[in-house]
Amino acid sequence: MKIDGGCHCGAITYEAEVDPENTGICHCIDCQQLTGTAFRVTVGAPEGQYRITKGAPKVYIKTGSSGAKRAQGFCGECGSHLYATSVGDGPKVYGIRVGTARQREQLVPRRQSWHRSALPWLPEFPGMATKEEQ
Repeated sequence: MKIDGGCHCGAITYEAEVDPENTGICHCIDCQQLTGTAFRVTVGAPEGQYRITKGAPKVYIKTGSSGAKRAQGFCGECGSHLYATSVGDGPKVYGIRVGTARQREQLVPRRQSWHRSALPWLPEFPGMATKEEQ
């Protein structure tokens, strides 16, 4: 499925080819802190299927508890988070932030990860594949 989108202020836009079945929710503490809310919804796009069409994101490198580094791409003007991807050599998958896609209504989460960090006041999502960690 082809999607396109961008940041809140319009300084950065992108297009991507994604499989909507790979849309997921992450409840990890990093995602909670980086979004300022309870969880993050992401859909993956292989490196060759994701392209910035306008602007240039700022990148923040976050080191997780496992020691793995993740590049967090965001707009330096409005602060919208656009994606996260691995750092270093090897194939990359861009975890596109679903809220930035114009087609967000069609990107329904199918799985959730880091469920052990889910906030206790959230409702359960019945029928969704769930992992307690990643």
